[in-house]
Amino acid sequence: MSQFKASRRHFLTTVSLASASIALLSLPALADMLPPSRTSGVPVPPGQIDEAVAALDGIVEDIKARSGVPGIAVAVVHGGETVYAKGFGTRDAEGDLPVTPDTVFQLASLSKSVGATAVARQVSRGVVSWDSRMQDLLPWFSLSDPAVSERLTIGDLYSHRSGLPDHAGDELEDLGFDRRTILERLRLQPLSPFRTSYAYTNFGLTAAAEAVADASGMAWSELTEEALFQPLGMTETSARFDDFMARENRATPHAKTADGFQALYQREPDAQSPAGGVSSSANDMTKWMTMVLAGGGNLIRPEALQPAISPQSFSSRPHSPDERAGFYGYGFGVGTDPSGRVILSHSGAFILGAATYFALIPSLDVGIVVLSNAAPVGAVEAIGASFTDMVQTGGVTRDWFAGYEALFAGLYTPLGETAGEPFPQASAAPPPASYLIGRYSHPYFGTVEVAEDETGDLVLLVGPKPEVFRLMPWDGAMMVFDIDTENAPEGSRSAATFSGGPDKAETLEIELFVMDGPALFKRR
Repeated sequence: MSQFKASRRHFLTTVSLASASIALLSLPALADMLPPSRTSGVPVPPGQIDEAVAALDGIVEDIKARSGVPGIAVAVVHGGETVYAKGFGTRDAEGDLPVTPDTVFQLASLSKSVGATAVARQVSRGVVSWDSRMQDLLPWFSLSDPAVSERLTIGDLYSHRSGLPDHAGDELEDLGFDRRTILERLRLQPLSPFRTSYAYTNFGLTAAAEAVADASGMAWSELTEEALFQPLGMTETSARFDDFMARENRATPHAKTADGFQALYQREPDAQSPAGGVSSSANDMTKWMTMVLAGGGNLIRPEALQPAISPQSFSSRPHSPDERAGFYGYGFGVGTDPSGRVILSHSGAFILGAATYFALIPSLDVGIVVLSNAAPVGAVEAIGASFTDMVQTGGVTRDWFAGYEALFAGLYTPLGETAGEPFPQASAAPPPASYLIGRYSHPYFGTVEVAEDETGDLVLLVGPKPEVFRLMPWDGAMMVFDIDTENAPEGSRSAATFSGGPDKAETLEIELFVMDGPALFKRR
């Protein structure tokens, strides 16, 4: 599209110089003057956005009832103003305290978009650029290919095109490792082709944010506060978990169970704060959405923000001729709706109990944010899609919740070949405990220990805290253990297979600790 750039600049200059004449044109005539690339196939008549806002109460109540989500907050901005802000349901475990527009929720991966605007602020200030090399900013961080490490930029990591595997590092966070340890161990991960592959990676993006914070001379939580939250007046927003827990009006996470949503866990995401650790309210998020829709407003130069909200990588490639592609900018999802309008959006999810979503339509200067205190089931996306559907078409064209619910169902499928299977009746006896007990090491997952607990049962100790998993005999030298973390849903079960000489096991292969296949630990 480079051949259009010069003509577009000429066109915009002409429009600017002839503003008095344009003011006399009718709206259809003005629309006809837009470049083809900014033309929507579906016009939005006056009053249609107001009608969509008026329908929100019913949309939210319907999807809330169908999904069973306990608490939801929704806000809409349009024309530089907040035109809707409301809470639905309850925010606490007992179901007594109401959600309000000021209730603070964990944003999960909406943190990526919010954090990307903090980076854009530093780009505006000349502290970094989106093309700044990681080796110049964070020399201790590297990937497995030196040639990639040499060229790797902030933008590569913010657009998930570094070649790191999907969600690389998340399993280490589950096991209790800190941010620095996780980032250092990413150098052990195998890489897909650089800048031509896409894989969503929380800790890759976190490394880029860490580099920006380091260049700014402050911690990431301090940088977001100074560069973004304070200037925008987002007084209930923070990138620190302790701040979230200190809020009186905060949402308690609810996990999905067979008996509905229940308050069972509290997700602590500080290790990946730039990717998932921001907390905020619907009212605070309206200030942020208004700034983004204004092209950065008075805070961020448009040329610093525009790369973040422009396609930088394919996030989903079409599988049929009639399927639209998905794109990712720097921390933002960038897509095209059936109407032909560009949509900026992002979902956030903690399986332990949070689901969030925002969508911005720059051509209409309208945006919606939906925050909830329940594990992801597609409810927040369905609310957002129903609203943007009404904004652009005047009605809800399909059952969005049914569509999204089916997509999210796979998140709850237990992992492991033995998950849900009965223990075999005709199986070989396990080796004696003395054969298995000991310490085993792996370069990525670190050292694990097999030991006897106070009851005489064998347990697997993993991670720095450590996490304790009870080993159960399955068939001979193959043991199993139940694993219930955010990246291994409830009901998941991992095999732990020992092998070695006649007196003691020399290796331990753990099925659900994966790195190019099951992770192989060697006795220390």
